[in-house]
Amino acid sequence: MRSRSIGRRPRSAYPVLLLLAPALAAGCAAGSRPTATPTNVWDGPSAVPTAEQSAPPTPTPGVPSPSPSPTRTELRHVFPVRADNVAYHPTHSAYPGTDIFADCGEPVVAVTDGRILEVSRVDRFDERGPLGPYNGGLSVSLLGDDGVRYYGSHLSAVSAGVTAGARVRAGQQLGRVGRTGNANNVCHLHFGISPACRGHDDWWIRRGVIWPARYLDSWRKRGNRAPAAEVVAWQRKHGCPKAPTTTSGAG
Repeated sequence: MRSRSIGRRPRSAYPVLLLLAPALAAGCAAGSRPTATPTNVWDGPSAVPTAEQSAPPTPTPGVPSPSPSPTRTELRHVFPVRADNVAYHPTHSAYPGTDIFADCGEPVVAVTDGRILEVSRVDRFDERGPLGPYNGGLSVSLLGDDGVRYYGSHLSAVSAGVTAGARVRAGQQLGRVGRTGNANNVCHLHFGISPACRGHDDWWIRRGVIWPARYLDSWRKRGNRAPAAEVVAWQRKHGCPKAPTTTSGAG
């Protein structure tokens, strides 16, 4: 997809970043984190849906959430960053996910039609801990109409109107690439694909459970490869596992 930026030519810096990213140890610059009141730290599913919205299902403790539907293959999927100068690696440290490297400020968009499930508008990451729940900094997760949750983190900003329960369309802007959370001061979008198990408490699942690269490859070429069937298979095998006893430095 083409960026709205005019005259930008691809640069060679991002392949180098892909090689260096696993070894980056420096935290985000303190001055790079947006500030806001603690009351807006995390928006859960809307309690009162609008006329166009139906209330999200309330999970029952101990019972896995409904599985994604692999039949909605007609849903359009788009690449999550709207820019020309992007790069990503097929693997990721410690768990399935992808870091998409792009300039800070580039638009992050909805991968498919769906409803905003979770929003973090405050960077609460602290390298002293607790690690895990706050690694992503500013982030948005979308529950697609295919039943799949798509997660993007380390944003520099979340777009106005992107709140839990809001309906969005494929390609609609959700925020901008940034380096909040434990992004190691490198502009990128952490992108994860998962089933929606227990809302914002399941950060270890939200960050990603299947490898996104082959779907990103398709969407970048304007294909429409759908991850719902793979997510269904993963959840049938694993359910909604408990939080790990240890956590990595990725978000």
